[in-house]
Amino acid sequence: MKAWQCIGCGRLEAESTCIGICQDRPVELVYASDYMELETLVRQLAVTSPREGQWEQSYRALQKRARELLAKR
Repeated sequence: MKAWQCIGCGRLEAESTCIGICQDRPVELVYASDYMELETLVRQLAVTSPREGQWEQSYRALQKRARELLAKR
């Protein structure tokens, strides 16, 4: 979801009391559940050590999971 956020007061396209230094910048928002799924995939990539000679199988499995997550969007 694309939105605008003020870098001064933090307002996200909603009524908010401005502290006088507002300057809008575009931001993209995601559902927390989508973020958590991505974080899980990245964590797996960061902490998984494939067995000797099995790096390609591990890589392909993580690649498949990433494609599944993207397909849900």
